[in-house]
Formats: sequence, C-alpha cells, structure tokens
Amino acid sequence: MSLRLSTVILPYRRWSEGGRSAWVRAEQLGFHTAYTYDHLSWRSFRDGPWFGAVPTLTAAAAATERLRLGTLVTSPNFRHPVTLAKELISLDDISGGRITLGIGAGGTGFDATALGQEPWSPRERADRLAEFVPLLDRLLSEDAVSYEGRFYSAHEARNIPGCVQRPRLPFAVAATGPRGLKLAARHGQAWVTTGDPKLYETGTPEQSVEALRGQMAKLTEACADAGRDITGLDKILLTGFTPDRARPLQSLDAFVDFAGRHQELGFTEIVVHWPIPDSDFAADQKVFEQIAMEAAAQLG
Repeated sequence: MSLRLSTVILPYRRWSEGGRSAWVRAEQLGFHTAYTYDHLSWRSFRDGPWFGAVPTLTAAAAATERLRLGTLVTSPNFRHPVTLAKELISLDDISGGRITLGIGAGGTGFDATALGQEPWSPRERADRLAEFVPLLDRLLSEDAVSYEGRFYSAHEARNIPGCVQRPRLPFAVAATGPRGLKLAARHGQAWVTTGDPKLYETGTPEQSVEALRGQMAKLTEACADAGRDITGLDKILLTGFTPDRARPLQSLDAFVDFAGRHQELGFTEIVVHWPIPDSDFAADQKVFEQIAMEAAAQLG
C-alpha cells in the first residue's frame, strides 16, 4: 500500500481570517485527510482563539469536495456517545461520507476539568473509553439503541438514517496500552499513535523507531486475539511528538527519509501539522507545500 500523507489544521483562526483558506488549500495540495483537534482549548493556545471541532469540520465539508475530514482525537473528557453520534451522522451526511472519527482516552489537560470535574485517573479514562467506543459503534450502526452502563446510558436513542458510510463512518483509535489496542483491533478501521511520549525530551529518533516497532508488535498481537489480520487496519502516525520534532519538515529530503523509515515499520498514513508561526508547529510554508505535493511520489 502506498503511504498516504495527511495534515492536521488546528482551529485557532477565525473562518474569515485564514480558517477557511487552510482547508481549501489542503485539498488543493492533495492531502488524503485534513484533521483537527477536538479540544475545548489546548496547551499554549489556551488564552487565544480556539474553535469547536464539529462546527469547523462542518464548514470545511462545505468548502471542499474530495478531501477526507476528521478529528485527532475526540475523547470522553467532554463528549457523550449519544449526542456525539447525532453530530457525527449529521457531519457525515453534510460531507457526503468523508468523515473519519479519531478517538482516544483523552488526557489531563484543560478538557479534563472544564466541566467542573476532577481529572480522571488513567485507569478511569481507560474504563470510560472501553465503554464509550462500543456504545458509539452501536449508535452509529443501529436505528435505535438502549444501553445501561457504568458511565454511559442510552434510552431508545434514534439515529435515522445513519451514516452515509456503511455500516458507519470509520474509527481511528488512538492507543498504546493493551486495553486501547484491543479496542482498536475490535472496533477500529485505523490505529493512531504519536510515539512514546517518554522519549520526546531526551530520546533519539532511533529509540523512537524501536518504540514504535514495539507498539506495532503489540497491535499485531491484539489483532490476532481479535481474529483479525493487521493488514486490514490502517496505521496512522501523528507527527510532532517524537524526538524528531519539526525536523522532518525542514526539507523534502528530510521528510522523505523520516516517512520512509516509518513506512518500513508498517505505517500507512503520516500526519503533519499545518504550519503555525511562533509555535511548536512553526515551519516554512513553501517547504511544507513542496512536501505535500512531491513526497508521495518518492515514497511510492
């Protein structure tokens, strides 16, 4: 399978002041998918503009025709499966079936306390995701769902006519632990990783590759346990969080070298951040666009 190149566009600009143009340009450049973060606020952007993921993707769907769209990632931190399913079915309809849901357990950032709750422990986040994903799967696949769980409930929740994509829109499950990998193997059409966060500050690119090789091996085991061939699952690397940081975007050759090493591990999609000046995602826009237009041909 040829390597796909995608981007993630952070929702920090007003639609009329550069927000719309980035999504339109992403389609013109030939990206496979343009994702956005599904947060209420995020890191250094907390005290600046930040817009909602679903309305942003709805507007992006109206502004584009071929580009796939999605979240990287949605989490239970401030979402409920019943309301999320209704929004996703509507978004899938408006886009003509171009939506991918990236979904994960979430973290301890601003989203974790914005609704007034205490941050959940890693175990509770995993417990919630383990209930959230199967219920959301049902809500997007069945006309009517009733369910009583530990964390989430649904009472005759109706989702007619369902997704344009059948049996539902695809899930890209972000996970590195055994329970999350099990969810990816059972419910995902793709798996997402950012690498090993412990290596970001002091690790080397070589150590990162080995860590990703280990994650891929664990995913293979989870797929085998689920009776599934791992080749049927897309493998997505969201870049910017490995020891390589922004170096792959410094030149076309640097990116092709980086992407090629990860393609050899089995990754089928590489996601790069749309350049944001004066941030961790700063990059030369011209080099970024050259990578978008020329890298795929060199990677095969």
